[in-house]
Amino acid sequence: MRSFSEKNERSSTASDINTIRTVLPYLWPEGENSLRARVLIALLFLVMAKGANVVVPLFYKGAVDALSGTADAIIAVPIALLIAYGLARVLSQGFGELRDAVFTRVAQRAIRQAGLRTFRHLHQLSLRFHLDRQTGGITRAVERGTKGIEFLLRFMLFNILPTLLEIFLVCGILWSLYGFLYGLITFATLVVYILWTTMITEWRLKYRRVMNETDSQATTCAVDSLLNFETVKYFGNENHESDRFDQALRRYEDAAIQSGSSLALLNIGQGIIISLGVTIMMIMAGYGVKNGAMTVGDFVLVNTYLIQLFLPLNFLGFVYREIKRSLADMEAMFDLIEVEMEVKDKAGSPDLSLNGAEVQFDGVAFAYDKERSILNDVSFTVPPGKTVAIVGPSGAGKSTISRLLFRFYDVTGGAVRIDGQDIRDINQTSLRAAIGMVPQDTVLFNDSIYYNIAYGRPGAAPSEIEHAARLAQIHDFIMALPDGYETVVGERGLKLSGGERQRVAIARTVLKAPSILVFDEATSALDSQTEQDILTALKDVSQDRTTITIAHRLSTVIDADEIIVLENGAVTERGRHLDLLVAGGRYADMWNRQQQAREALQTLAETGEVEMPLPAPSGRPD
Repeated sequence: MRSFSEKNERSSTASDINTIRTVLPYLWPEGENSLRARVLIALLFLVMAKGANVVVPLFYKGAVDALSGTADAIIAVPIALLIAYGLARVLSQGFGELRDAVFTRVAQRAIRQAGLRTFRHLHQLSLRFHLDRQTGGITRAVERGTKGIEFLLRFMLFNILPTLLEIFLVCGILWSLYGFLYGLITFATLVVYILWTTMITEWRLKYRRVMNETDSQATTCAVDSLLNFETVKYFGNENHESDRFDQALRRYEDAAIQSGSSLALLNIGQGIIISLGVTIMMIMAGYGVKNGAMTVGDFVLVNTYLIQLFLPLNFLGFVYREIKRSLADMEAMFDLIEVEMEVKDKAGSPDLSLNGAEVQFDGVAFAYDKERSILNDVSFTVPPGKTVAIVGPSGAGKSTISRLLFRFYDVTGGAVRIDGQDIRDINQTSLRAAIGMVPQDTVLFNDSIYYNIAYGRPGAAPSEIEHAARLAQIHDFIMALPDGYETVVGERGLKLSGGERQRVAIARTVLKAPSILVFDEATSALDSQTEQDILTALKDVSQDRTTITIAHRLSTVIDADEIIVLENGAVTERGRHLDLLVAGGRYADMWNRQQQAREALQTLAETGEVEMPLPAPSGRPD
């Protein structure tokens, strides 16, 4: 997969053309006849606006010539011409405003659809993609890309294209009125101006790319640091984080200085080109008046047309630079859309058909990369309505089991089946709708407790949400809060304790009412009493549901119908709790170590060195 920086090194022209080609369908949406009609009407208004604009100097010329004539003409003709002059200016502005008003819906729809498509695609990409990428950089790319579309549509369609149209119209008028040379010099001046602008801007674009990269790095650094606010405080690394952020800002500063310095060269060249063109044209017009071939009105007309063309061209330099920037930003966003999905549904894949929800891992092998195998020939079956616990040391592959069941990754060997159906043959939406998950590291949305519980089944009735909260042993805690269920939990839910976050997650999963439940150390952050209360609730919730419990604390899985012991990615033991203790293997060793830890803590509690209630012992190895 190519990186953004590698993508940016491709041919600039080819990239720009490809980016414009990508955005065009959003401007001519299929099946949206009303929007297509708006595009055509907007183009009509554009032509009418420029048509009215180029005739304005003709009326002005007529008025000037009339003022140089007889008294009767001065009284009658200039009034009519000046009225026509004013009306043409009003029409030019009016048609331009109507054009913008008609096209606004098209532009905003394009921005919305492009942003939505990118957002949806990001959610369809694999977990591997999101683990490898930095969220701050991705969100910044999407933000800049959508803004780039808006800028491109506003200025490309309604500034550059109209200006080019006006250039051709004015060159044609000057040619027809005063001869080929006038049109040629005007056109040549504009061509040289445009070439200079494009060449220097292309050269300067490398500084803009560096600015974009360093801006993304600074944003990512800031977001990452603020999300880990507590960790920063724990280690007293505020200055370290400030230095990291300042390094990114310093790189941005250097690139911005280089960009600003090169801008001076661009502006000086543009000024010289415009001044030469205007001077040559005005000298020619002056000699024309002196020789009697042109009137004072003609002299004014030439000057007016040149001013009318060159004033926007000063702005055109800025517009071109910004369009190049917008194209680069849009390219970065569209590059996200081009990232292929690692886990795809097969064409026409059916929904999962449940008949008891039996889960089977059949000779499953998996590796996150070729050099590191995680699971090797793992086989087990969870019968309908039964509970299977998976235990083992850290790094044994326990959490990978849940990720494969959710199909965040596809297995590299063997198969995962639900009621005999290979999950690779069914669509992911129906698969994940059948599974409920309570993860070890619970992350909540920065919204109310009500929203976070209702996330399990959006649209659920308040009574259902309250019932789920009661089952998760958190209703009384919520009602004791000043704002109750409307209490906002903060970024990632950090206003709540770890135990409170886990109980919200349990309530969310209970509300979803899935056929298959997965508990990944769901009570790891709870004290012993609360843990037992929730284990009782989970036991009630798990009745008649297929349940997989991933645990470090062996005390939470002693009632499981079967316990699977994973070590180094392979199943080393399996059986019920008492059978495994009698076997005296790895499970028994882990149990004894946890019991010893429990007894040690009880001893400390009796001496007053720790307070009760004691947390349940951890199964993590030293």
